[in-house]
Amino acid sequence: MKEILLVDGYNIINAWSKLKEIGKINLEEARDILIQELVDYKHYMGYHVTIVFDAQYVKGNDLKQYFIKGIEVIFTKEHQTADSYIEKKVESLTKDRKNVVRVATSDWAEQQMVLGSGATRISARELKIELNNITKKIYKKTEATKQARSTLGDRIDKEVVEKLEKWRRNQ
Repeated sequence: MKEILLVDGYNIINAWSKLKEIGKINLEEARDILIQELVDYKHYMGYHVTIVFDAQYVKGNDLKQYFIKGIEVIFTKEHQTADSYIEKKVESLTKDRKNVVRVATSDWAEQQMVLGSGATRISARELKIELNNITKKIYKKTEATKQARSTLGDRIDKEVVEKLEKWRRNQ
């Protein structure tokens, strides 16, 4: 079974205070930060992650899809909301029951539709908590790896290190 996380991009940005503040000044930067945080999530959890951003008010806009570090990023077409895109995507992904689909949104109506279509929902707050926990686990794992590495000087007697250092300087 394929595990998939669909993210309502602007809903999450507006629900996370840090991204909301950044988005008031520079929306592109807020999107980039969200994408980067979800890259770590994707690689740790092994999910296929798709972030959907509304572009419904962009005149003449066609659906845009691209990948950034393994994250699928979608900008909806003109007159299409992220919610409507996600609803259709959930229906197609859950139709054959071969996928486990989660949708990250704090939109209550969207959550109800998601649950009715056979997917699960995760609120913006719950997603942030999961991301924080994953970040802590990644940090602990990297610290453990750093500590496991050692140099030759760490593994041999100090007297031998001193003799080798004296010998190196005389050469």
